[in-house]
Amino acid sequence: MLTKKHSIPFRLINSTIPNNNVLDFDLPPELEASEPPEARGLARDEVRLLVSYRSTDRVVHTRFRSIGEFLQAGDLLVINTSGTMNAALNTTRADGTALELHLSTHLPADLWVVEVRALCGKATQPFYDVRAGETLQLPGGAEVTLHAPYLHGQGDGPHRLWIATLSRSRPLLDYLEQYGFPIRYSYVKESWPSSYYQTVFATEKGSAEMPSAGRAFTTELITQLVARGVQIAPLLLHAGVASLESHEPPYEEFYRVPLETARLVNIARSRGKRVIAIGTTVVRALETVTDGEGIAHPGEGWTNLLITPQRGLRAVNALLTGLHEPCATHLSMLETLAGLEHLKVTYRQALQEGYLWHEFGDLHLILP
Repeated sequence: MLTKKHSIPFRLINSTIPNNNVLDFDLPPELEASEPPEARGLARDEVRLLVSYRSTDRVVHTRFRSIGEFLQAGDLLVINTSGTMNAALNTTRADGTALELHLSTHLPADLWVVEVRALCGKATQPFYDVRAGETLQLPGGAEVTLHAPYLHGQGDGPHRLWIATLSRSRPLLDYLEQYGFPIRYSYVKESWPSSYYQTVFATEKGSAEMPSAGRAFTTELITQLVARGVQIAPLLLHAGVASLESHEPPYEEFYRVPLETARLVNIARSRGKRVIAIGTTVVRALETVTDGEGIAHPGEGWTNLLITPQRGLRAVNALLTGLHEPCATHLSMLETLAGLEHLKVTYRQALQEGYLWHEFGDLHLILP
């Protein structure tokens, strides 16, 4: 069932990214997907799909399971095989205050980027009243020690993210399987099992939040696409926590691009084929390993690459993504691919036609 139509004005605001503007608009609460499509009586691949052609501003409204109608033999879909951890943990301060800890990114030297959040009914909100050196207690005798604010462009504070160490006696994923749960924001009203936060091609857990652009794929749909001659190449990028509360740049994230994936990307580009990133995480990883001549290389490490119109894109020329909240940094990446005027056209359509936002929402396929 479609939501009522909306007519929403767009605004441009100054970004924290130098020499860049970010699209701002009002997102009605009813357009925030509050539950998985399965809970709304839909299969994974029955979410809506907005297909847009950036050269003509043509827009098509359909369902995701019809995506094959817009793909061609020789198209290369690059997917993220990162699985979603149970990255949220209950935690307690020394004075007994109950909080929630979100694990974001596992850094070298076994350090973590973490976020501490206060309980607010069934939801949480950022908790800024922590200090360097503080140790919080975790379930099962584990604990987390906050060392220093994560200063990635945040100035003098308050600080939302911290560098921390996580002390435990069990392997990480085993520990999180027993004591952790998926990160959930206020627009998702109920808790859902971790299986709802996995894509069908996840092979290695490590993302704090689901690389949600790939969620709608099913094994049957992938089989159909391969039978059509569509190629699929994997890479890995462990997604960190989202920046929903303030306009912040993305953070360092671990990536791995295999040799065969880099080879397939280079072949597709040399033949004039479409390289379609399944999600902004794929764009970030693939662009990290692509040089100024447009040649992709294998590699792994931690990337802090920020995609802006000034930087441009070197490997990707098409994208499947969710709908991003107002002022999100990812909109700068979309502007780099499609242009600001095209984004205005597509987001106006999405708002007017009642598309759903966030990880359980609808999808947008941007094609040349």
